[in-house]
Amino acid sequence: MTPTHNLKGALLSLGAFSVYAAHDVIVRYLGGNYSPMQVLFFASLLSFPLLTLMMVSGGGANNLRPVHPWWVAVRSLTMVGGGTCGFYAFSTLPMAQVYSILFTVPLMVTLLAIPILGERVGLHRAFAVILGLIGVLIVVRPGAEPVSLGHMAALAAAFFVAMQSVIARRIGNEESQIVMMLYPFVAVFVTMGIALAAVYKPMPLIDFSAMGAIAVMGFIAAFLLLGAYRSGEAAIVAPMQYSQIIWATFYGIVFFNEKPDFATLLGAGVIILSGIYIVVREAFAGNSENTPVLRTRSRAIAPGGFRVSQVLRRKPQ
Repeated sequence: MTPTHNLKGALLSLGAFSVYAAHDVIVRYLGGNYSPMQVLFFASLLSFPLLTLMMVSGGGANNLRPVHPWWVAVRSLTMVGGGTCGFYAFSTLPMAQVYSILFTVPLMVTLLAIPILGERVGLHRAFAVILGLIGVLIVVRPGAEPVSLGHMAALAAAFFVAMQSVIARRIGNEESQIVMMLYPFVAVFVTMGIALAAVYKPMPLIDFSAMGAIAVMGFIAAFLLLGAYRSGEAAIVAPMQYSQIIWATFYGIVFFNEKPDFATLLGAGVIILSGIYIVVREAFAGNSENTPVLRTRSRAIAPGGFRVSQVLRRKPQ
């Protein structure tokens, strides 16, 4: 690809993650008043028309039987866990801390790819994983600061997102787009609907509209990310996700009076460095058949989002 294509891909990716950051501001606002289960339920409900459009355009509506039902079931459960934990983390922690912890997804993908994809982790990537874990310790500061349920939820969300990505890499070439999109969506919708009976609070129209905005923004961000991966190389596009720490700092100051301390920014920098190193190794070292981190193309906790890699599979990049 030409430098122009890579520049376009990078700019589209920056746009996608700026929309995701605004999406998370609304999640944080709603999380102060409603349970994550209620927010997820209505965001999923309101995203249904958009996702239906994506599924219909992908074809294969008559093939709803999974080729790998157990893997599809596990991935669907990780969508439930990732969304719930991610939304809870955003509602209880400063945005910069949440992003710093979510940036560990490439590290977890690297580790999970060993048992699930049969990947080998050499010395370089092992060093990057250890470096990233040091960054997490800097951000969380166990012992110096109390480790809250929000920190644990953010780590769990990162794990669930990594699981989704690795499983999608394992079965994505054999499962249809509609299976990969429909079953996780139904799992989120049904489980959140059941939980809604215990956590529901009446909503004014403005908050209901905000939940609709979450659905639409998740879809728009995923669409921009799709354009980014169609335009540029994954090694250029993927690191753009780290721009979210800038948005998190800005939005945290403007809307929530959150000023990230030095330890959070230092830890985030260490985690980002380790993630970029893994991406560069996968892109240029040529020692990975699956390149699992480079193929982690969807953020996977936004209900309105769709699986970017599944759409890319149907059309040439």
